Amino acid sequence: MSSSDFSRTPETLVDILDLERLETNLFRGRSPDFGWQRVFGGQVIGQALAAAARTVEGRDVHSLHAYFMLPGDPSVPIVYEVERIRDGGSFTTRRVKAIQHGRPIFSLSASFQVPEEGLEHQIAMPEGVPDPESLPNAQEIADDILAKAPEPIRRYWQRPRPLDLRPAQLGRYVDRSDAEPRQMMWVRTKERLPDDDALHRCALAYASDMTLLDTSLYAHGRSVFDTDLQVASLDHAMWFHRPFRVDEWILYVQDSPASAGGRGFTRGSLYDRAGHLVASVAQEGLIRRRLPAKDAKMGS
Repeated sequence: MSSSDFSRTPETLVDILDLERLETNLFRGRSPDFGWQRVFGGQVIGQALAAAARTVEGRDVHSLHAYFMLPGDPSVPIVYEVERIRDGGSFTTRRVKAIQHGRPIFSLSASFQVPEEGLEHQIAMPEGVPDPESLPNAQEIADDILAKAPEPIRRYWQRPRPLDLRPAQLGRYVDRSDAEPRQMMWVRTKERLPDDDALHRCALAYASDMTLLDTSLYAHGRSVFDTDLQVASLDHAMWFHRPFRVDEWILYVQDSPASAGGRGFTRGSLYDRAGHLVASVAQEGLIRRRLPAKDAKMGS
């Protein structure tokens, strides 16, 4: 993952994950000009993992654990500071701090392992999932299926993004009745990626932050677009099980076992087209009701 012309605004996922090396353990990343008010959480996860991977040779990331602390500002670069915690015989550990305006906005710890053979098993991919080719793309979703949906939902699907998303249960975005907190979605990058395992893992980390908060709200008949809710990712964990290509279709299966205390917890399983479980995800997000202005002032 070599650095490109840093003066250009990143447009593709390869551009977004292509960091500028400032010093041995210091990197700088850019945000695409997509008109978003804050940096997409998956971008910070993917860039932080890319920074960590730039300090490791001959080992693949197998897990990461991260915390979101402050919203990212898309108008300025993000600086990633890598701390080399350990270089062992089989495993390497890195800690990354993302900094903007002189403050940490995000932290990530990642573990890398020398490739090796071992015992294998997995939970099977769900059956009966529609093929991605049979599902509408983002433009078709925005133009036809969600034409009568609320403006924030239409605007969300019309946003430019480097991912091709094909939800298997589109009705969830217009039906506000309480529903089982589960969903499935096919995802892949819009561009063909180089044959670089580290890049594909960073790209899947980027994609893994999609729609998890949505899933935790289905049981309540609510949406991330509801203005009376304060919604944000709090932490994010991911485990990589097998090699994969993220420029080929991957099925993202999500379920939310519980929500409590203003937080929703969601799990995710990512399968390749052949049914191999390639990665697993867990995330807790803030799903807090906003207090009326006078109540918020009294409680401050």
